[in-house]
Amino acid sequence: MNMKYDVAIIGGGPAGYTAAEKAAKGGLSTVLFEKNALGGVCLNEGCVPTKTLLYSAKTYDQIKHASKYAVSAENPSFDYPKIIARKNKVVKKLTAGIRMKMKESGVEVITGEAMIQGKTDEGNILIQCTEQVYEAKNLLVCTGSESVIPPIPGVNETEYWTSREALQSKELPASLIIIGGGVIGMEFASFFNSMGTEVQVVEMLDKILGPMDKELSDMLQAEYAKRGVKFYLGHKVTGIHGQEVMVEKDGESFTLYGEKVLLSVGRRPVTKGFGLETLALEPFRNGIKVNEYMQTSLPNVYACGDITAFSLLAHTAVSEAEVAIDHILGKARAMSYKAIPGVVYTNPEIAGVGKTEEELQASGTPYQVKKIPMAFSGRFVAENEMGNGVCKLILAEDGTLIGAHLLGNPASELIVIAGIAIEKGMKAEELTSFVFPHPTVGEILKEALL
Repeated sequence: MNMKYDVAIIGGGPAGYTAAEKAAKGGLSTVLFEKNALGGVCLNEGCVPTKTLLYSAKTYDQIKHASKYAVSAENPSFDYPKIIARKNKVVKKLTAGIRMKMKESGVEVITGEAMIQGKTDEGNILIQCTEQVYEAKNLLVCTGSESVIPPIPGVNETEYWTSREALQSKELPASLIIIGGGVIGMEFASFFNSMGTEVQVVEMLDKILGPMDKELSDMLQAEYAKRGVKFYLGHKVTGIHGQEVMVEKDGESFTLYGEKVLLSVGRRPVTKGFGLETLALEPFRNGIKVNEYMQTSLPNVYACGDITAFSLLAHTAVSEAEVAIDHILGKARAMSYKAIPGVVYTNPEIAGVGKTEEELQASGTPYQVKKIPMAFSGRFVAENEMGNGVCKLILAEDGTLIGAHLLGNPASELIVIAGIAIEKGMKAEELTSFVFPHPTVGEILKEALL
């Protein structure tokens, strides 16, 4: 006898657990399958553990430079295994919180590998897990993504790190080569550089942080170059051999040496290993195609999060999951990608939302830039002896805010204000009419527009 549910969800990451809670609270009988740990990559080996380590690094940086604030702190040091233990404690606390939420909402959580078996005559979806068959009117596929391992000669014979190993190691390497200068690569570069590891970053493109604003990415790169990180931009990795990485640029080859090699060249959707092929869904890039309500080519099968191969961010996944469940509950609310903020938690942070100058130039769209140094904020000057930052706002011809890019702490917290303004289609004068408390770094958004 099959167990019957309104909604079945495969994958308990940000998309999966958000959808499960919302569906159950909306009165739908809900089952969630997760083979490892609730919280997905983000909570267990991504966003949250990296930020925990980065905060320890930031605290250590602050103490090292305390004299700039007329405070003396002699011989600061850190206990690396304890930093890793604290990170594990934080993750444990948050996964327990999600488990609690699932229980309170009445979601049935099944730990094990779910396998899609196909459809019933009525079109319901059959899923097998731990000898039991479950039947669901609607299925949400939220299986997330995995690290891409590029086909570099010698990679299979090398004990390389991905973000997972880098977060687990209790020993600090003396030197590290990071292949890939995207968000993950730069956050690890920031952390290990603060901890005293010699860091080298190899990136195929001619800039770090891929799609983020080039001017601000270049400034951040210059800041980390000053701190001793070596960048090899526009370089291709041609081979890895133990602690040696062979790189090439313009026909010239040379070898870099590092105690550890960290691969961070991107992530790809997980589409194999759970019977997805039985449903024959229309693909998109290397994931699954969805419409604005997150429906796949089968109307009662939805896909949310990294599996859509669109925006591989936890906060996007959460929004997509909310849209999908709303649609099942009969509320047609389309997913909007107009203002998805991207944040890199280096020190200083860099964040962007909406259009970049590079995008607008490529499409030939006219725009105007309002740019101001962070030093125009009193609070920023009081708290940042280390360096300056920039606030760059991009307006359409009619004065509507269409892009915002910030370098400097706390960019991650401020970007949400700009994101709301972009999503709502606010004009500059509307945003400047709001009262910002003084002194805050957030005032810089208003200052830049005046």
